[in-house]
Amino acid sequence: MSHTPHRRATAAGALVAAAALLAVGIQAGTASADATASQARNAAQPNPGAAAVNLSPSERATLISDANSTTVQAAKALGLGEQEKLVVRDVVKDADGTTHTTYERTYGGLPVLGGDLTVHAKAGVTKSITRATNHEIKVADTTATVTPSAAEGQAVSAANSEGSKNAKASKNARKVIWAAEGAPVLAYETVVGGLQDDGTPSELHVVTDAKTGAKITQWQAIETGTGNTMYSGQVTMGTSQSGSNYTLNDAGRGNHKTYDLNGGSSGTGSLFTNTTDVWGNGAASNRATAGADAHYGAQLTWDYYKNVHGRNGLRNDGVAPYSRVHYGNAYVNAFWDDSCFCMTYGDGTSNTHPLTSIDVAAHEMTHGLTSVTGNMTYSGEPGGLNEATSDIMAAAVEFYANNPQDVGDYLVGEKIDINGDGTPLRYMDKPSKDGGSKDSWYSGIGGIDVHYSSGPANHVFYLMSEGSGAKVINGVSYNSPTSDGLPVTAIGRDAAAKIWFRALTVGYFKSNTNYAAARTATLQAAADLYGANSVTYNNVANAWAAIAVGARPPQSGVSVTAIPNQTTQINTAVSLQVQATSTNPGALSYAATGLPAGLSINSSTGLISGTATTAGTSNVTVTVTDSASKTGTTSFTWTVGTSQQNVFENTNDYAIADNATVESPITVTRTGNAPSTLKVDVNILHTYIGDLKVDLVAPDGSVYNLHNRSGGSADNIVKSYTVDASSEVAQGVWKLRVSDNASLDTGKIDSWKLTF
Repeated sequence: MSHTPHRRATAAGALVAAAALLAVGIQAGTASADATASQARNAAQPNPGAAAVNLSPSERATLISDANSTTVQAAKALGLGEQEKLVVRDVVKDADGTTHTTYERTYGGLPVLGGDLTVHAKAGVTKSITRATNHEIKVADTTATVTPSAAEGQAVSAANSEGSKNAKASKNARKVIWAAEGAPVLAYETVVGGLQDDGTPSELHVVTDAKTGAKITQWQAIETGTGNTMYSGQVTMGTSQSGSNYTLNDAGRGNHKTYDLNGGSSGTGSLFTNTTDVWGNGAASNRATAGADAHYGAQLTWDYYKNVHGRNGLRNDGVAPYSRVHYGNAYVNAFWDDSCFCMTYGDGTSNTHPLTSIDVAAHEMTHGLTSVTGNMTYSGEPGGLNEATSDIMAAAVEFYANNPQDVGDYLVGEKIDINGDGTPLRYMDKPSKDGGSKDSWYSGIGGIDVHYSSGPANHVFYLMSEGSGAKVINGVSYNSPTSDGLPVTAIGRDAAAKIWFRALTVGYFKSNTNYAAARTATLQAAADLYGANSVTYNNVANAWAAIAVGARPPQSGVSVTAIPNQTTQINTAVSLQVQATSTNPGALSYAATGLPAGLSINSSTGLISGTATTAGTSNVTVTVTDSASKTGTTSFTWTVGTSQQNVFENTNDYAIADNATVESPITVTRTGNAPSTLKVDVNILHTYIGDLKVDLVAPDGSVYNLHNRSGGSADNIVKSYTVDASSEVAQGVWKLRVSDNASLDTGKIDSWKLTF
């Protein structure tokens, strides 16, 4: 088979892998699941008020029209700048009247990539706001130094470096504000067409700095997956009759149509037409077989979203996408394309295994749902979550289908046999069994292919659905581990899918959502549906902790967030907020022992404030008590010095491997903000520095790019940089993040330092 992983990864990890790496499919537990999981499912009683309303197209149009008529007022209410405007992308309405209005943003007439936000409101009162970025959208000026043609050339070069064929800018470079990561900057976005190296169409988005020409990031907009066909048996499908002929046109489901590309790679193809309403014979040699499977898969996905989640089509407007089969020659893949709003399927190896199974169709169609809702960028951690979302919802569709020819399981692509040995492509209970996917989150996961970085999200969905440990479901044995060694109790697949769907469609997932933000989003969805701190809510939190994202909630009582050791200066005012929660209702009270002279804690709010008057080191313990007299504590040291340190350095070596990301930390113990002339001295020993992207990461996660794959074949980066970090609090852990974006050359971070 001619499908192998790509040799080089993109800077953002956005490159689409070969078909062997992509697949979908999950299955749920049946009566054979353990009693604990059954009890947990029974405990997950949803809040009917948080369920989405199945809107008619006219009702949705009215909501969007109403929202569009108030965008100016909304922008003012959100405190946006004079140059910022809002554009409504979607409105979802809950049964209790709560609306979730998602906006795109412009600045000075320019699109803001990463500026999306969602306002959650009820009866005209805003309940909360979910933002892709909390940075103020502001740039010094919107005059580009780099020409559009230069940006397009950079983009085409990026595509060529990934093995693209016939790469050329399919859309002129457009000027944008890049705000998805770090401080907003003026940039160009260029879309490059052509073909990827496995024959998949390419729609590579490349973002370059409009002032310097440096590439900021890139991602692939053609979102792919794989599966199997000829496994659904004899099914009933929605078709239409026209005169004496029948067509694969499902008039009852948004007029979803299925076309035959007949080996072509562009256009719509020919609508499947037949003199009888019988399609295919179960064999690949009959061209209508692939058409029937793709048509059936889209039908099931439409029904699942409408009947289970109340969504009338991907855009909730009653209009269906369309399907195309028989793409190319022996094309071993399938993909979603925003530009045609359609799903496309190849015929597989030797044109004998059309990639049109239920889970593949649902996977690709879900990419379309994601594109009009959460719209997670198809690179880095958001890309892994985008891909996992298609896996997760496709699994739910497959269970919903209840097709006896393709029974449910938590094996991904088990019917395809692309590996040639009967093994599935991926395993949701333990993703690492496929040899590439990851079981748990780690700091560099955003640098790998999205079909591998999806592993932790697939794993967390399995843990939510079935819990940890060994069990047998539909004749398949599973044994799901946890990163912290503690068990996870299931909430049930239906509850897990409803939580994930809500996080995606009401605006909790954003374009730049990473794993930490996805945990927050799903917990908010769980709170909406089942109540904050409910059994279901806490088990969702436990599942995330089991893949190394966040902590487990306390069983009962008070949880106090750990406070790092503090360093302040004598006669300097301080303000430190203690963070604590309790599973019991009522107010919390705060107390502290060992505070430095001059400091005190507010017993009602937990704010430690004052001016330290005596130099020295104190051992501090904070105790928080709730209404049920349960307590929680945290301890730390507080050093009061007479002067502030100016230079902080890390001289430890950190190896830089091929196609990997490494971070070297420095803990800064200064009060106040960093200066506008923060000096960063870097000593990186590495051959071919054109492979490297080097960033300074502030304690709050803001990213300042120092070096972006320039320098070509030159060796080593020994250089001083000056960064305007005046908006950053100095105290905390700063990191030097180095990403190697190619093969063959390696090196190390030898040392680096910060001078304040």
